[in-house]
Amino acid sequence: MWIILMLTAFCLLLITVKFQFFAFKNQNILRFKEEKNIFDIRDCLNGPMVAEGMIYGLSGNLESTFIASFEGSWKGNEGTLIENFNFSSGKNQIRQWRLKVLGDGRIEGTAPDIIGKANGQQMGSAVKLEYKLKLSQELGGHEINVIDWMHLMENGTIINRSEFRKFGVKVGELVATFRKNL
Repeated sequence: MWIILMLTAFCLLLITVKFQFFAFKNQNILRFKEEKNIFDIRDCLNGPMVAEGMIYGLSGNLESTFIASFEGSWKGNEGTLIENFNFSSGKNQIRQWRLKVLGDGRIEGTAPDIIGKANGQQMGSAVKLEYKLKLSQELGGHEINVIDWMHLMENGTIINRSEFRKFGVKVGELVATFRKNL
């Protein structure tokens, strides 16, 4: 009996280690430093864009899809990104980001539904952004931690994967593409 308990404890330890040290949130932006595509948000998130995406819930099932139009504008290292989401539920949401590129590719951002500041980094073909998001009251008004990983592809398309966590537990995920609206 004690062998079964020890094996169970060992398996739980391995699962905990996997999620704490090898999970999505622990990817290192330095891994993308040598990529030939350079993701500079001042260029890549500038002008009109279109996005399509899917949101997965706690169980991993598809909960919603969306189509969005984005409009980015920059003056030097400071910019605005307006995101206009149209969800499959019929709901519409607009978010206006204020973004700033700091030294060494660091990024700071604010938006009305972001608690405090978003902090991130751009390096090579990738951008990582972390922030706390306050959901609307119709979605429960919860505060969730978000990690966005955006990757610039060779054709200029941006692929975004976001993970949503509450109390350290994954509660959802978003996968989307962004591209220039020519």
